[in-house]
Amino acid sequence: MKALVCHVNGSIELMDCPIPVMKDDKDAIIEVTLSTICMSDLHIMHQTVPRAKPETVLGHEFTGRVMEVGSGVTNIKPGDRVAVNCITFCGECYFCREGYINNCEKGGWELGCRIDGCQAEYVRVPFADMGLTKIPDSVKDEEALFLGDILSSGYFGADLAEIKPGDTVAVIGAGPVGLCAMMCAKLFGASRIIAVDIDESRLQLALKQQLADTVFNPAVCDIEEEIKKLTAGRGADGVIEAAGGRDTFSLAWKAARPNGVVALVAMYEENQELPLPKMYGKNLIFKTGGVDAVHCERLMRLIEAGKIQTNFLITHRASLNDIVEGYRVFGNKEDGCIKWAVTPYER
Repeated sequence: MKALVCHVNGSIELMDCPIPVMKDDKDAIIEVTLSTICMSDLHIMHQTVPRAKPETVLGHEFTGRVMEVGSGVTNIKPGDRVAVNCITFCGECYFCREGYINNCEKGGWELGCRIDGCQAEYVRVPFADMGLTKIPDSVKDEEALFLGDILSSGYFGADLAEIKPGDTVAVIGAGPVGLCAMMCAKLFGASRIIAVDIDESRLQLALKQQLADTVFNPAVCDIEEEIKKLTAGRGADGVIEAAGGRDTFSLAWKAARPNGVVALVAMYEENQELPLPKMYGKNLIFKTGGVDAVHCERLMRLIEAGKIQTNFLITHRASLNDIVEGYRVFGNKEDGCIKWAVTPYER
C-alpha cells in the first residue's frame, strides 16, 4: 500500500509500505476513506514532539471503513463506517477511568506519532472499541472527519475554560482548532466570543460562519485593551489558547480577567515563560494538556442533529497521491488553506 512516512531527518515521503496486520485481539484494520493534515503532523516533521518515533506513517485524523476486527472487539464489525479518535486508550486504567485518556497507561497519542497512522490506504487501530465511533448513515465522511481530533480539541478547550452562560470568551487563534473551540464555546453558553488572529482572512471566516461576535488582530491593535473595552474593564471570563505562536501564551493570560480561566490547547514548539511577578494578584487558573477526546459519541450526535457543522473547514482536497504538495500548501497557509482533505490513493 501507499503511505506517507516521516523520516528521521523530518523529511516526508509517499512510499510503499506493508498493509498492516492485527497484533492484538482488540485491534481493528481500517480502510481509510478520508483523512487530513494536522498542525501536529508538522510539529513531528519539525522534530519538536519528543515522543514521536521516526520512520512512522503520519496522520491521526480520519474516517474509514472497518475491514477486520479482533475477537475482543464487540462494538463494531466489518463494514461499519467509523470516525477515529486521535487518542489510543484502553478504557480500563486509572487515567481512562477518570476521563484523562490522553494519559492512558497503555496509549495516549499513538497514531501517526509512535505507531503508523492514517495517511495511508489502511491503518491498524488498537483498542478499537474505545477509539472508533460509528458514523450514522445520515452523516457524510466530510461531516465526521474532524470528530476525533480538532473538534474534540475545541470541545476540550471550551470545557477546560469553565464557560458559564453569559460569559465572554476570547479564542486566541482562528485556525481549525480555534474555530472549533468557538463553535463549542457557544454550546457551553458563551454570550460573546472574541476571535484573535493575525490572519485577517481567518478572522473574516469566523465572522462569516457566525462563530465569533467580534474579531481583533494583534498586529493592528492592543488586544488586552480592546477586550477590556468590551467587558467594563475586566477582561475575558475565559480564554482558549489555540494558536501556539511565539507570543500567544502571553496574549492569552493578559486577555483574561482576574480570577479567569486560561485553557491552553495549543501545541508549542518553544518553551513559554510564566511571568509570575507580573501576574501576581490576578489569581488566574491555567489548564493545559493534550486533548482528552472522551466526548466523540456526544459530538457525533450533535453533528447528526445539525448543531455542529465543520465541513466548511475543508478548503482543499486531493488524493493521497498529492499529499506531499498538501503538506506544502497547508504548512505555508497558501491559497487560504484551512484544512486539506486527503482522499484515497488513485492507481
